[in-house]
Amino acid sequence: MPAARESLLDAAYTALARRPWSAVRMVDVAAVAGVSRQTLYNEFGSKEGLARALVRREADAYLAGVDRALAAHTDPRDRLAATAEWTTSTARSNALVRAMLTGCWSERLPALALSAVPSSSAVPAQRRADGPLPSPGDFVVLVRDRAVAALALSRADTPEVTRACDLVARIALSCVVAPPARGAVTELVRTALAPSPRIGV
Repeated sequence: MPAARESLLDAAYTALARRPWSAVRMVDVAAVAGVSRQTLYNEFGSKEGLARALVRREADAYLAGVDRALAAHTDPRDRLAATAEWTTSTARSNALVRAMLTGCWSERLPALALSAVPSSSAVPAQRRADGPLPSPGDFVVLVRDRAVAALALSRADTPEVTRACDLVARIALSCVVAPPARGAVTELVRTALAPSPRIGV
């Protein structure tokens, strides 16, 4: 992403942390980023375009974290537990990720349609942001499929690995909605996977 676009998204994220999206002003976002308001409009098209780009960036960052969690360990149970821990900790600290994962958008956050919106942007990143945004169900599939790709050792194991990965993604989302005590996510995942020794998880 160009530096100006990233600075504008950072400024919008900081503004959203301080006040409801309805009170965030484009002129203030541009000023904090150190660019003109026209640059902001050239990059995002509108306040809704800025919101969609911000949500897309946070979704991408969350999924990149899932990939890092899966790569950080060699033991399959540790990989899945790390993914669940990443999901719950990120949702705890990032209201946009929590809203995307649960589908519960508070009045403080932008009210966005998940479906694609018409885009005439010349900026490729904005055209992508104007496309469909992931729903909570989409995130389950995205996380599950990433985990399956990281864990599947043979084609014969794939159905059982897929079930285990789907279960862990859903456990993580349930912990986002009803957070357990700190550190309990890993234990929940390990307990849920105990009956699956055949696939190594």
